[in-house]
Amino acid sequence: MTIEKIAVPSNTPGGLDSVMSDHFGHCDLFTILTMQGKEIIEVSTVNNVEHGAGGCLAPINLLAERGVNSIVVSGMGKRPLAGFQEVGIKVFWTALSPKPTIKELVEDFCNTTRQPMELIQACKGSGNCHNH
Repeated sequence: MTIEKIAVPSNTPGGLDSVMSDHFGHCDLFTILTMQGKEIIEVSTVNNVEHGAGGCLAPINLLAERGVNSIVVSGMGKRPLAGFQEVGIKVFWTALSPKPTIKELVEDFCNTTRQPMELIQACKGSGNCHNH
């Protein structure tokens, strides 16, 4: 069975009981789930890296270096979406509200059709980001 590493932008302290962050670029850290099929075989966290305006490739490279295959987000701009695509990390979008715990998100992610993020779902910048 295939092993998959899924990153989820998370609020502190991260892990399965933490809440998903509203936006990729504003998260405290990433919870990284190593999955074998629908089974979680490892949970780890990595702090988001400091990045200023236009520096959104730094966290993308961080996740790529950790072997992440997929990321699940509810908010992300066009530039990081393109950056993830360039490094081969699949971006999936969720509209779950209120924001679920990481455990609830993964259960939903494993038991429903995965929704690839579309360009139209990307945040427009200047505070225009799906109310988050």
